Amino acid sequence: MVRATTTIASHDGQEFEAYLALPPTGSGPGLIIVQEIWGVNAHIRAVADQYALDGYVVLAPDVFWRQKRGVDLAYDEAGTQEARSHMMALDAPNAIADLVSTAKALRNRSEVTGQIGAIGFCMGGRLAYQLAATNAVDAAVCYYGGGIQNHVNLAPSISGPILFHYAQLDSHISLGDVDTVKQAFDSRSSAEFHIYEGASHGFNCWGRPLYNQRASALAHGRTLTWLSAHVY
Repeated sequence: MVRATTTIASHDGQEFEAYLALPPTGSGPGLIIVQEIWGVNAHIRAVADQYALDGYVVLAPDVFWRQKRGVDLAYDEAGTQEARSHMMALDAPNAIADLVSTAKALRNRSEVTGQIGAIGFCMGGRLAYQLAATNAVDAAVCYYGGGIQNHVNLAPSISGPILFHYAQLDSHISLGDVDTVKQAFDSRSSAEFHIYEGASHGFNCWGRPLYNQRASALAHGRTLTWLSAHVY
């Protein structure tokens, strides 16, 4: 499996980096992995590798590059404090534009043989949702996307299929918030929701105390099944 750093042209004439992971076959459908607030760190790179081993050409762009390039933080107190400062200072319109640029770059890669999708976690889950509303990707997966409930006005703009993973015990996203998002997609057969009993926010991240192996494995399996139907 090939791992590398690649450069992407931004919409405003600049450049930013993304982590690239190629599948063992060297080609396949495309996936964008959208980071959590800790940057494109060891965990996010491992997630990208995981999906590359599943057969996807994966890009994980540096979402925070306009503030600080190469953010790669640990889950300790200092890392989390810095991560939150980057999240609070994020220029969302430019971040979404950068993800659109990432989607264009991914489609143009010779290794990509089919459609492309996006998978985002936490802050990245919301950004993947907002990216889906631009229709720059063919499908999107949102893991416990914080704040999606505040952007349900974008739901009518999402024409492609979308998958949502939520945690029953999430202290950041209430079940009422989940219901708000569900209602926005109530008449849409292309939207799928899963709530993981006994799981908390961040359950997919094995580097954090709230990691839940069962929920993580189940969500990964469901995501792969869903991707096989919508990104190929």
